[in-house]
Amino acid sequence: MIPSLRRKFLLIAMASMLGTMAVLCAAIGVGNYCVTTNRVDKAIFILHQNGGTFLPPGSHFDPSDFNFQVTPETAFETRYFIVELTAQREIKSVNLEHIAALDRQTVVNTISQIMDTGSERGYVDHYRFGVFPDEDGGNTIIVLDCFLQLQSANNMLRITAVIFAACVLIVFALLLVLSKRAIRPFVDNLDRQRQFITDASHELKTPLAILSADMGLLEDAYGGDKWLDSAKSQVARLDRLIKNLVELARTEETVREDTAEAFSVSEIAQASADAFQPLAEAAGKSLAVEIAAGISLRGVQDNFFRLFSILLDNAVKYCDPGGIIRLCVSQRGRSISIAVSNPCAGVNTAQLPRYFDRFYRADSSRARSTGGYGIGLSTAKAIVTRHKGRISNHYADGVITFTAVIPQVS
Repeated sequence: MIPSLRRKFLLIAMASMLGTMAVLCAAIGVGNYCVTTNRVDKAIFILHQNGGTFLPPGSHFDPSDFNFQVTPETAFETRYFIVELTAQREIKSVNLEHIAALDRQTVVNTISQIMDTGSERGYVDHYRFGVFPDEDGGNTIIVLDCFLQLQSANNMLRITAVIFAACVLIVFALLLVLSKRAIRPFVDNLDRQRQFITDASHELKTPLAILSADMGLLEDAYGGDKWLDSAKSQVARLDRLIKNLVELARTEETVREDTAEAFSVSEIAQASADAFQPLAEAAGKSLAVEIAAGISLRGVQDNFFRLFSILLDNAVKYCDPGGIIRLCVSQRGRSISIAVSNPCAGVNTAQLPRYFDRFYRADSSRARSTGGYGIGLSTAKAIVTRHKGRISNHYADGVITFTAVIPQVS
């Protein structure tokens, strides 16, 4: 149970951190890309507004224009070319004054790709373009070389990814070291709870034994009556309850390697079915079994005798009169599936998850009449969890089914 709790703590903490870091890194990457693209679009807009230049003759530098800082060096730092098209999409003029690496044919090919996109702005390779309509029906296309800007954005993305991976590794290492300390209060509280149950059971056994002996003496001396029989019944009930609580506390402990052994689940299932067959028939019910042969497991053998006993006893007690109880044990990949079902009318499906809670009884009066304490299914869950499995229940067509799936850990 404790290793499982630690794994869940690590999983939740890492999932929370990964989610937060992923959103943060994505925001940084997307934000940086959008800022870069927005600045380039503003530069293209300025060039179109100023007839192909950043600072028209006679103008004064104002860094607040268009929310884009233009300096006297901006024109020399920015590589761009301008192409004017006619209404028939024929090239009317090409201005390559501000770019040196392109020849006319490359420009023609680039413009052809831009026109094929059908967009007013976008990217073609590492070039950002803007298409502006002219009064004569033609278009002016301004194309900026954004290689350095995109390279900077990509480098930022790579650095962010490296930082993300480093943070994940560092946080995982820290959680791996500190997780034991984080769950230590819970572990200590659980150990104290188990110890309390064990100590209390030992303390209660002595007065119960004395009470039982005293009532036996009273019965021998004065004869039996209904009050004495009631007291003896309640003492016996309390004794069984204490034994069940101690059993529950023990089954919640992790299986130690030195206590684990290989055993046949199929044989245990069959032996349990044979033991409960007469009880089911005596109650006017029938038991049908479907047990695959050769299914084995490594764990605590006594726990599985108890698991089958709890599930079958529960089914016999709460099965509708004349109903059929079904036990199915099968192989499911590298896991063992144990399913016990029985017809049971009037089940509140909203309460199904609570069936595994301690002392929970769906029908308190019926449970007491059958001798139930509301601990059996809690013990069954503890046994399955102890063997790294999971147990669940569902209700459909008037039939309730309890299913345990347990991995075959070598």
